[in-house]
Amino acid sequence: MKYVSTRGQAPSLDFQGVTLAGLASDGGLYVPETWPQFSADEIAAMAGLPYAQLAQKIMLPFVGDCLTPERLLELCEQAYGRFAHAAVVPLKQLDETQWVLELFHGPTLAFKDVALQLLGLLFEEFLADGDDHITIVGATSGDTGSAAIDGVAGRAKIDIFMLHPHGRVSDVQRRQMTTVIAPNVHNIAIDGSFDDAQAMVKRMFNDSAMTSRFGIAAVNSINWARLMAQVVYYFYAALQLGAPQRKVAFSVPTGNFGDVFAGYVAAQMGLPIERLIVATNVNDILHRALSTGDYSASTVTVTAAPSMDIQVSSNFERLLFDGCGRDGAAMAAQMNQFEATKAMQLTNAQRESAAALFTSERADAGDMANAMRWAFEACGEVLDPHTAIGLHAARVAQGIPAGVPIVTLATAHPAKFVDAVERATGLRPGLPARVGDLFDREERCDRLPGDYDAVAAYVAERATPRQHPTHG
Repeated sequence: MKYVSTRGQAPSLDFQGVTLAGLASDGGLYVPETWPQFSADEIAAMAGLPYAQLAQKIMLPFVGDCLTPERLLELCEQAYGRFAHAAVVPLKQLDETQWVLELFHGPTLAFKDVALQLLGLLFEEFLADGDDHITIVGATSGDTGSAAIDGVAGRAKIDIFMLHPHGRVSDVQRRQMTTVIAPNVHNIAIDGSFDDAQAMVKRMFNDSAMTSRFGIAAVNSINWARLMAQVVYYFYAALQLGAPQRKVAFSVPTGNFGDVFAGYVAAQMGLPIERLIVATNVNDILHRALSTGDYSASTVTVTAAPSMDIQVSSNFERLLFDGCGRDGAAMAAQMNQFEATKAMQLTNAQRESAAALFTSERADAGDMANAMRWAFEACGEVLDPHTAIGLHAARVAQGIPAGVPIVTLATAHPAKFVDAVERATGLRPGLPARVGDLFDREERCDRLPGDYDAVAAYVAERATPRQHPTHG
């Protein structure tokens, strides 16, 4: 399996190459050269498999010959053996139509663990034989940071630098990052928004002064390997509900578009998905893009669902690339215009391609609170704010045929957002026992201005240089 950049100028790489590279050298994102396909019979044969075995089957075509099937299974069993539920991602019924897929039973209580527990192991695997060293630089709106840090803390040949917007993540989210006291973990609180942090990370990948000295790598969903691991739970949930004989719809709380794009990948692989509902909060650039073709950023509004307080959704580029016939030059021109002006119109081809599978809904604070209240009072389920936005979108979605189940992806444990949950339901959810001492642990974090040069200097001072620097 080879991978190509959405912008058409970077060299194609194998799975190991894209895992260690993250962002492509031309500023684009890597995608498989072709989408692997499963037949209906092959999908039906996957029913009832334990999660790790299903993951191995779904991911094997993407891995190519970079790992043996036996080794990939071992890594999956190791990654998902750390989850607190035997099903790994249990599916719960709310009513005759609505279901919730709980993706938060990993070590840091968020869906990012499903991918990042595996990604940490893949990094270690691919670095084991040589003398290469990688420097992970990431931006987080809350959950990616803690999951990535947990996945790589203490691992050999890896440093991690995680940027989060100062004062804009929940206390639990912050502490899950800043209380990991490992020599290879560096937390940075920047003055600014998540989009500012993400822009700095992208700039670092394109800064030859940094990339020539350090093996800069990504854990955000710009990294293909992370996104690949998220494809698995779409198959898992759909199989539980009768796929491939029965279609299933999914509602996905969306910020950076990675989680819902994994659903698009599952559909390209043959999973019969009726609809992918993109659920946004008031930071609704994706809702506007999908409903009117207007992909233009405005200022970020701070909400009770911080992981969705985003105006630039990095992974959307992957969908647009497929929608423009995989024309890398056209995609590069379109993204360069967006990066210069923060505004872009989708082409008719891109809109039609997206509309075949995607619909979108926007939730304000009242919609979110009402969904949390309904789940609690009618079903006894406590949802976090992001999941509640997904559930709101699922319940108001138009055009889903009767009898098609709608699965909302539950992206975080409600105890990560206690204040918002308590306001809506009157209940203050407690942390699971396995992280119960979080507020007693020592924190370590450095605050920096929202200035790229300050962040680059901080990284350069602390990161381990490549063994074989490049010149460029």
